[in-house]
Amino acid sequence: MITFKDVSLVYPNGTKGLKNINTTINEGEFIVIVGLSGAGKSTFIRSINRMVTPTSGELLVDDENILNYKGKNLRHLRTKIGMIFQNYNLVNRSSVMKNTISGRLGHTGTLRSILNLYSKDDRAMAYDNLKRVNIDDRIYNRADQLSGGQQQRVSIARVLTQEPNVILADEPVASLDPPTSHQVMTYLRKVNQEDNITTIVNLHFIDMAMEYADRIIGMRDGEVVFDGPVSEVDEQTFERIYDRPIHDDDLRGSGTDESASKDESK
Repeated sequence: MITFKDVSLVYPNGTKGLKNINTTINEGEFIVIVGLSGAGKSTFIRSINRMVTPTSGELLVDDENILNYKGKNLRHLRTKIGMIFQNYNLVNRSSVMKNTISGRLGHTGTLRSILNLYSKDDRAMAYDNLKRVNIDDRIYNRADQLSGGQQQRVSIARVLTQEPNVILADEPVASLDPPTSHQVMTYLRKVNQEDNITTIVNLHFIDMAMEYADRIIGMRDGEVVFDGPVSEVDEQTFERIYDRPIHDDDLRGSGTDESASKDESK
């Protein structure tokens, strides 16, 4: 369980990234956070693994206030919270397998990782996770030889190899075309359902949020302006989030481009 209690974050330049956030995220939920750029979505997500640190309030993970964490406690927290980035965050010159097994870094230590001294079990786990996202046939390819969608699938496999309790995904499909975006979201949803891993995803696009989320959190200007199940979302909800009527630009097509789908299935 993750609980925000009056959480605010003010940056050194005076910008308010978060304003008195109060919400609870339950184990196993698949939550999508929506809002315009600058609404506070990334700040919200990155607070959970302390990539940014709120300046007031309490942020509880399993009933412990992580805002007090330093050193060993903070490293342990980040071991249990996996992160998927918009730009994939892979080592381009390293193989798919090496990128994936780096998810074990928090369990094996830096020196063993540098020397590539991973156990047979770790290697088997990495390979199994690559199979889960249908990229196991590329284990010897360098990361920069893959398409964007393939790289993001490697990122998912790497996070799974970390064995997290929570997955945070910060705009994971922003750089991908619509059919590839849906493919990546399908894998994230499948992992959430099969492994009961709490998953929190930032998205710009309304139709995708509606398709995959159990619950939607809408943010505007650092505040939560909607928090509820998908069944409660209507046009007025999104007018509240975007401060205007819904436009086509807020939607991302769910159609399939045959050639793109073929490329991403390789």
